[in-house]
Amino acid sequence: MIRLILIALLVSTGFARPEDQIFKTNLTITVRDEAGNTVEKAQVVLFLKEEDYTKEVNPVVKGETDEKGVVKFKGLKPHAYFVLARKDDKDNSGGGEKTDALEEGKVNKVTIIIQ
Repeated sequence: MIRLILIALLVSTGFARPEDQIFKTNLTITVRDEAGNTVEKAQVVLFLKEEDYTKEVNPVVKGETDEKGVVKFKGLKPHAYFVLARKDDKDNSGGGEKTDALEEGKVNKVTIIIQ
């Protein structure tokens, strides 16, 4: 009986595909202004390539910050992303803001400053 349980456990964990993960790779971004205040309703866009970030083409995903200045992206691939955040005449463009490679199956967090 114990052998059967161990075999079932090995099969269920050893052959899991990445798309079957229970915990997805997520990214939470907080947008702040130059004074450190959170920014509500900022547009946030993620890009895989610096050239796409510079030209603002081929976005991976887009979102908008909530009343606390936070936007959450779920189910991302564990890559590094270039982040463009903008509200009115303030943004972080030209800074080449890039996340570290996201940790797979975790909630990754980044703060972006716009000015």
